[in-house]
Amino acid sequence: MSADLDDPRIIEFDVRTDEMLVNMGPQHPSTHGVLRLVLRTDGEIVSETTPHIGYLHRSAEKIGENLTPRQWIPYTDRMDYLAAMNMNLGWSLTIEKLMKLELPEKAKHLRVIIAEMNRIASHLVGMGAYGLDLGTFSPFLYAFREREKILDLFEEACGARLTYSYLTVGGATADLPKGWLQKCEQFLDQFLPIIDEYHTLLTTNAIFVRRTAGIGVLSPEMAIDYGCTGPVLRGSGVDQDLRRDGEECYTEMYDGYAFEVIVQKNGHYPKDHNYPAVPSSAVLGDCWHRFYVRMLEVMQSIDLVRQAIDRYSVAAGSWGEPVKLTEKLPKGEAYLETECPRGQMGFYVVSDGTSIPWRARARSSSFCNLSVAHELCQGCLIADVPAIVGSLDIVMGEIDR
Repeated sequence: MSADLDDPRIIEFDVRTDEMLVNMGPQHPSTHGVLRLVLRTDGEIVSETTPHIGYLHRSAEKIGENLTPRQWIPYTDRMDYLAAMNMNLGWSLTIEKLMKLELPEKAKHLRVIIAEMNRIASHLVGMGAYGLDLGTFSPFLYAFREREKILDLFEEACGARLTYSYLTVGGATADLPKGWLQKCEQFLDQFLPIIDEYHTLLTTNAIFVRRTAGIGVLSPEMAIDYGCTGPVLRGSGVDQDLRRDGEECYTEMYDGYAFEVIVQKNGHYPKDHNYPAVPSSAVLGDCWHRFYVRMLEVMQSIDLVRQAIDRYSVAAGSWGEPVKLTEKLPKGEAYLETECPRGQMGFYVVSDGTSIPWRARARSSSFCNLSVAHELCQGCLIADVPAIVGSLDIVMGEIDR
């Protein structure tokens, strides 16, 4: 029976769609502070993603050209403020490279303990906040519960809980307090079984897998072309970690330590029989793999801290006293990259022979990781943008500086 075109109940529509620009951030909670993403959308489909940065710019590098290297340590704290110990370490190693300063063995083991504990704390925030981006609140509370215990240890060591200024040029500002190592070991003992809870809450959660597996696939070639580093690079199957592959003045910290670079090889992760299986819907380089790499890196950091505690306890020498504030720098330049929780963080310094650097420069891992967001978000749904950007685990403090 044909429709009666004169029937007033029948309405014909000429449906046409038009592109629209949508601002996501800087107030949007999933943009992690002060990132603004301009999305070009056609309905629910994103055709273009343009990050707008600079809302947190504080002229940190220019300030570094008016202070001594030790005075600039607190400014590095405020770059990746979730991994401030690693920022302190990177800048200190760069200055020590310029000064050709050799640290006592005990100071190196102390730095491994502190840097890997901060890596655990940073990945806990990344895991908890990522769950929050995707609509689940419980993992955030679980993660921060354990992170608080790490911050308690840091507070006991240096008096601060976020911006530490603890690792400095020449070693550290103070030795670890009496009984600190035992408390650290107690934390690791009780923390290890809790990781299984995280895997239950997120890694193997059916809803989480549906939101992340096969979404935002980053090929190894594209990751290398865009200069991606850290878990973002290793989540695409590229086997690189500066703790193993970096310059000698950094890798010597980890000489003799047994650890594995977390990267999928031949369809398997290291010791993957101990961890949840990779979902069948996951594709190497997707959001799920980037998240999974961070979860497994926590296990490696626990092993490294245990090894470092054993070595620190029997090491000879001092914990490494800081150089004088007025210490003159030799003429020349130095550049060094270290493996921070979000990737390769580089510091560059040029000296004219005075105690204040002529040039100070930082190379942000999050900046390069964010630059690939346009490629990953092309053709995705608007609802997938928080999942993709969250999987990059960026911190705007080190991007803007």
